[in-house]
Amino acid sequence: MDNFKFILGDFYLYLEKERGFSIHTLRAYKNDLNRFASFLSNKSITGFRDVDRNTIRDFLGFEFDAQLSSKTVARRLASIKSLFKYLMRSEQIKNNPAFHVKSPKIPRSLPNFIDQKVINTLMESPNVSTPIGMRDRAILELFYSTGIRLSELIALNIGSVDSVRQLIKVNGKGDKERLIPFGNRAKFWLENYLKDRALLSSSTSQKIPLFVNMKEKRVPTSTVQRRIRNYIKFVAEGKRLGPHILRHSFATHMMDKGADIRAVKDLLGHSSLSSTQVYTHIQPEKIKKIYNQAHPHGSK
Repeated sequence: MDNFKFILGDFYLYLEKERGFSIHTLRAYKNDLNRFASFLSNKSITGFRDVDRNTIRDFLGFEFDAQLSSKTVARRLASIKSLFKYLMRSEQIKNNPAFHVKSPKIPRSLPNFIDQKVINTLMESPNVSTPIGMRDRAILELFYSTGIRLSELIALNIGSVDSVRQLIKVNGKGDKERLIPFGNRAKFWLENYLKDRALLSSSTSQKIPLFVNMKEKRVPTSTVQRRIRNYIKFVAEGKRLGPHILRHSFATHMMDKGADIRAVKDLLGHSSLSSTQVYTHIQPEKIKKIYNQAHPHGSK
């Protein structure tokens, strides 16, 4: 395993320093590739140069036998493909054994989202007569107004918010910066929340965390997850009721109102259009309704 550890260590450093991958993404890569390296060692394979296409296929079969999902096995393969691309670029191997290995088909699951009819009920859930309730209302409104990720919301500073132009500056995956507009309701509750903290956007407050706990420290991820989940439980049912459902609701409702899919892609910070296409699930029913209303023989 020593040879594998040395090469993988260099690869992880490359992902962190040159590709700007987050801690969470690096953790996933390490989990995938450490399992792959362990599998190779058990097969008495001592180096990545000795890996061929059949070896990778055997590993994927081994993972399926361990009852792992298609999604997990596909991610394992994606990590392996990235590794061998790196080894090719750094001239450590001459041929890429992963190039022609096909990824398993992943059943596309539709994202959960909250019906537009109950969004207002959700927004009104926090008790805004308390500082925590005021903060939670501002968080809910900003989540739904922008569709940002939980990690992006946690990282916001007061200087990230431009109340005049109603834009927030977000650092997304791969440290890619994007500007996202937010609506009047989010602006109203953000301004009220900052007034409640006796803070206004100024040169001295730019680096202060936007959302904080009672000790004026940046609010922990687990706190936001727990509190948002509790609010959502009152208006929605399902297994995945965390903050991410507000991101799904934002995208679904935008698409439902006719937003261009490329604009939604940019707002969400997706790197490819295929990630955004899952939100087009609402279109067939909408098209069918328009057809029934407009076509002479459409309605019964």
